[in-house]
Amino acid sequence: MKLYKEKLLSELQLKRLGEHQYSCSSCSYLDKFLQPYWNWLVSKVPLWLAPNLITIVGLILNIVTALILVWYSPNAKDGAPRWACALCGIGLFAYQSLDAIDGKQARRTGTANPLGELFDHGCDSISTVFVALSACIAVQLGNHPGWMFFQCFCAITLFYCAHWQTYVSGTLRFGRVDVTEAQVTIMLILAISAIFGPDIWSTKIPGTVMEMKTFLMITACGIAAFVAQANISVIFTGGIGKNGSSVAGTSVLSPIIPFSMILVPAFIIYQKSTEHVYENHPALYILAFGLVAAKVTNRLVVAHMTKSEMDYTDLSLIGPTMLFLNQYFSTFITEYYVLWLCLVWVTLDLLRYCYQICTEICDYLHVELFRIPHTGNTNTKRISSTSTSGNTEKNGTNIRNNKPPRSKKK
Repeated sequence: MKLYKEKLLSELQLKRLGEHQYSCSSCSYLDKFLQPYWNWLVSKVPLWLAPNLITIVGLILNIVTALILVWYSPNAKDGAPRWACALCGIGLFAYQSLDAIDGKQARRTGTANPLGELFDHGCDSISTVFVALSACIAVQLGNHPGWMFFQCFCAITLFYCAHWQTYVSGTLRFGRVDVTEAQVTIMLILAISAIFGPDIWSTKIPGTVMEMKTFLMITACGIAAFVAQANISVIFTGGIGKNGSSVAGTSVLSPIIPFSMILVPAFIIYQKSTEHVYENHPALYILAFGLVAAKVTNRLVVAHMTKSEMDYTDLSLIGPTMLFLNQYFSTFITEYYVLWLCLVWVTLDLLRYCYQICTEICDYLHVELFRIPHTGNTNTKRISSTSTSGNTEKNGTNIRNNKPPRSKKK
């Protein structure tokens, strides 16, 4: 028996994906402020450069610079070099800029299609993990492991909830303070760490006994609660399917099951570890479970775009299961080694899934992932009307398959 499906998407799912119309509403403060810069930047991009290639280059820069920070402070306790913090901030800025112009490039070149939306959100789901982790390392949050666990998984959960409410309501909603604002805040944190050193966050706020990092955590929790409340209210009241169900006609609560199969084991393994595997290796731990969450989030996006029920099981869960079973049998193998094995497994599974899903969609739509076909190529004729609808702008919201300038939420 094969370990994975030969075909991830059925013909019906592909047909629905081809007919998918992207819907989004945004009122972000900084998106409007940054639009002139993004418009200028895309005007400098050559027309032969594919939108998805722009996105993946930004993601690679984001990951590489974040991993440099992880290399110097894998426990998030040691002060990383100032230049590493600066480099990570530059990498995040590059990712934000390139991710903001991929939709504009798609409209310039007339290559908007449903794959662009999926590819964009897939990259965002991975970036979320590295951005949250880099922020924690920059403020040395490893000295407060419980807070670091909460902050990282809170960011991952909020990103999942954004697409959960999209699966329910059919529309991705961005608030006035959302992903762009969060990214700019993290850039500022990285810049401060680069200028003054990470130890600056352990200093007391003048006139109080509160450390600067504590103030950051409290503020982040307040904003997270506000964003979560907005998503939850949509989930419970915004179902557009029959009898208030999701776009696929399923229960609005069904997406909580696959995500809880990540979050609950992550917390239990952290609490029950006799070798304190999370406290000693927080970056490795968060990367392993974060990439599992990225895989499940990608499947939720696919379920939304194809109006399909979301499967509860996933091969990437084998990674956390290895850690759980190892603990159950009294850590027969050193947990550090099992954690590395888990990370390798979930990384390979995520890459395999992304490659397979993109290949199937490219074959169906007759498009190429990282290359713009020559003008007059008849192979693009199968792209649905969503390709041309990306040439419109409504209420200040740019669209790539009706995609906003910042089609993500972290």
